[in-house]
This record gives sequence, C-alpha cells and structure tokens, in this order.
Amino acid sequence: MASSPIRIGLLGVGHLGKIHLKLLKEVSDFQLVGFFDPNPEVAKTVSDQFDIKAFSDFEALLDEVDAVDIVAPTTQHFECAKRSLQRGKHLFVEKPVTQTLEEAEGLIKLHHQYSDLKFQVGHVERFNPAFLAVQDRELTPMFIEGHRLAMYNPRGTDVSVVLDLMIHDLDVVLSMVDSPVREISASGVAVVSDSPDIANARIEFENGCVANLTASRISIKNMRRLRFFQRNTYLAVDFLQKQAEVFRLSDAPEEAAPMKFEFNNGKKTQWLVFEQPEVKEVNSIKMELEEFGKSILTDAPIRVGLNAGYQALRVAHEIVDRIQEGFDRVAANNQ
Repeated sequence: MASSPIRIGLLGVGHLGKIHLKLLKEVSDFQLVGFFDPNPEVAKTVSDQFDIKAFSDFEALLDEVDAVDIVAPTTQHFECAKRSLQRGKHLFVEKPVTQTLEEAEGLIKLHHQYSDLKFQVGHVERFNPAFLAVQDRELTPMFIEGHRLAMYNPRGTDVSVVLDLMIHDLDVVLSMVDSPVREISASGVAVVSDSPDIANARIEFENGCVANLTASRISIKNMRRLRFFQRNTYLAVDFLQKQAEVFRLSDAPEEAAPMKFEFNNGKKTQWLVFEQPEVKEVNSIKMELEEFGKSILTDAPIRVGLNAGYQALRVAHEIVDRIQEGFDRVAANNQ
C-alpha cells in the first residue's frame, strides 16, 4: 500500500489530458511528478504552461512514480497499461479501456498476476452529480431509454459513435441492471465519416429489462439523458444539465413531497409524487481521480474497475458488429 502523497505520472496531454493534469495538481493525495507525451512541441508547451516536468520517454516516467494516469489515444492504452502493470504501478485508464476485446482480456489476465495494484477505468458519467443524486433510490429498471447527442466535432470520428459516445451510457446501464445481456440488435449510419455517426441499439437482458439507446455526433443540439422505468417509479437523469427527476406512486399522501397528484385507477386511490433530488455540485473528473487516490491509500474497492471497463467495451463491440452486419446485408442486396 502506497504512502501519501502518491507519486503519479500522466501519459498524454491532449485536450482531456490537460484537464487531468490540472486536476491532478489539485488532488491532495497525489504528487504529480510529471508527464510524457510523444510530441516534443506539445510537451514543451504544456510543460511551460503548467510548470510541470515533461519526461523524455515513458519508461523514464515509470521510474519515478507509484501510479500512472493514461489519457493517451486508445490505440496506446494496452501497451502502456501492460508496461505499467509489469512495473508495479497503479493504473487509471481513460475509456474505452482498450481498442480491442483481446487487449482488454490480456490486461485482465495480467492484472490477476498483480492483483494488489488498483486499476480504474475513466467512465466519468458514474461520477456525474445528477447520477450520484439518485444512488440512494431502489433502482431495478425494466425499461431504459437513452439519448446521447452531440454537435459535429472532427475529434473522435476515427471510431464509431458507439465507442466514442454510446459507451458512456452502456457503462451506466450495465452498472444498474444486475442481469446478463441476452440479445443485442442495432443499426447505424455513416453520414459524414467512414464509421457510424448515428447508432441505435436495443439491449435485452435475461431478467426482461430492455435498454434502447441512441447516440449521434451529427445533432443540432447536445443531449445526454437516460430515463429509467420500473414498477411504480419513473426516473430521468440529465447528465448534461445535471438534473434528476423522479415520479413515483405512493399509497399515502406525503406532506413533505414538493408536488403530488391524487388519482384513482379504479381499484384504489394513490398519489403520484414528483421530486427533484438535490444535485450537489462536483467536478466529476476530479472526483474519480480522488477516489482513485483513496482506493490506493485505503485499499477501498474501485467503483469502475477493469472488469466494468471490459464489459462496457464488450457490449459496445457487439453493437458495432450488429451494425456492420446490417451494412453487409445492404451491400449484398445491392450487388
């Protein structure tokens, strides 16, 4: 177990990497030793801007740290995570955890050999204040509907919108539905890039729950919203606006409820209660980094571990495969 402060290094100082760099300097459990970025011009600029050491290579960085925060392109995740584990370093890896399932499976096998090392995956929506605001609810959803829409940005279009955007909602849904996936159907369209820019997936679970998710990066507006339906309760989480709403049935009028409506369903009188849970202001990225540090120091469980990252990636790839099968059928019919 590491002593405080934990010496940590950062890999990759692109757009998100610079955000991590800034926040790591603010987390008291960490001592940010420095970073490595393969682009020397970018490294010098960021080093001067943040007054932090830029290492000449990744191995030199590993020599000086207890933990590594990997915010490099996904194609580099596997090799850098592998080298970090083999050098005995705790790991925080941005989502998706790896580019391929085989790589993720390789890291799982390797991590078994270094089980004392913490491995966290950066699925940041688990730390969204609106989602945190409903964690005390008894949630057993049987239907989930999600929309994650973004205005066009060339950054990220080298991969499918499923791996770019939808994977956020996949992780949240899989964390809430305590049942194996039974069947997946999906469709998508490549509109402005070479991979799907809009996709819809229907995920059926063994317990009967169904999740219908849509992701698009060619929308005229931004939206990040999930709605959960279960017996006697409807719950909406707006990840973008950081708001949550709960509608639930009650057999008795609740004086403390902010809003309620009486109705009779023909059998008995009930009350439909509307609530807006308090959403506390938090920096989600900073919070996940703080939890990473606490887990190292206190051996606390990781909220979003390597297996969770793998499961989200597995479902994402199956969705991508279903979409590709649809493309192949269309191509075959047009021959």
